Amino acid sequence: MKGGGKMSGVKLREGESFESLLKRFRKVVTQDKILQEVKRVEFYEKPSDRRKRLLAIARRKLLRKMKK
Repeated sequence: MKGGGKMSGVKLREGESFESLLKRFRKVVTQDKILQEVKRVEFYEKPSDRRKRLLAIARRKLLRKMKK
């Protein structure tokens, strides 16, 4: 992965259930954008497709901003 170095993890608290531990772990993984990075590097993306994707993201952000 790009940048690397930091590894996400959670420690089991005393008396904590596995379900709540798993929920906290999923939240940490989402915040660290690990799954997005894995999906991004899983397949090669042509530069033109990357540009289109980034323009679409920028367009959505702008529309959200204008909506407010």
